[in-house]
Amino acid sequence: MTTQPLLRSLPLFPLGTVLFPGGLLPLRIFEVRYLDMIGRCHRNGSPFGVVSLTQGSEVRRAGAEAERFAAVGTLAVIREFDAPQAGLLQIECIGTQRFSVRSSELQAYGLWTAEVEALADDLPLAIPDDLQHTADALRRLVQALEERQRMAGGAGARLPIAQPHRFEDCGWVANRWCELLPMQTELKQRLMALDSPLMRLELVSDLLARTGIST
Repeated sequence: MTTQPLLRSLPLFPLGTVLFPGGLLPLRIFEVRYLDMIGRCHRNGSPFGVVSLTQGSEVRRAGAEAERFAAVGTLAVIREFDAPQAGLLQIECIGTQRFSVRSSELQAYGLWTAEVEALADDLPLAIPDDLQHTADALRRLVQALEERQRMAGGAGARLPIAQPHRFEDCGWVANRWCELLPMQTELKQRLMALDSPLMRLELVSDLLARTGIST
C-alpha cells in the first residue's frame, strides 16, 4: 500500500460549506487571522485547507461556541487574488486534493493549523449507462447557464463550474451536482468524504430523482 504524503502546519479555513475537488470557492476575507494567512499563501503559491464547520461560526465573535470541524477537508489553491482596499481581500480558489486531519492546533492569534494526510484522488471512472441521465442533466444545465451568460453579453455572475468539463467521469459529475443541489452541509460532507466516486454518483442520482431534475 502506498503511503500518502503528509502536510505539516497546513493553515486551515473552517467554513460553513464543503469544498469538493475541482470546485470553485470565492471568498471575501476581512478577519486579521485570515488576511495574513491568505497573503502568505498567495505570495508562496501554497495551498490552504478548507474544512467544514460542525460547531461555531466562520467569523469569530466573543462568547461564541468553540470552532469544531470535519476530519476530512480539501486543499484550496488561490487562482485569483484582489485587494480592493485595506483590510479586504477577494479571492477565488479551486479545490484540489482531499485530506484527512491527523491532528490540529489552535494558534494564539486564532488560526488553526493541522498535520494532514493526503487522500487518494478519485480514479477516473466512466459513467454507467444507468446513471448517464445524471451527466446529461448536468450538461443541459451548464449549456443553459452558458447561453444565459452569452445573452447577457458576458455580464453577471460567473459560471459556478470550472473548465475543463468532464461529463464522462463519475467523480466529476457527482462533485458538481453536490455543489449545485440544495442539501444540508452535513450530507455534502459525507458525500465528499466517500472513497467511491461511483457510490457518490449513485447517491446523487437518488437525490436528483427526488427533485425530478434528471428525468
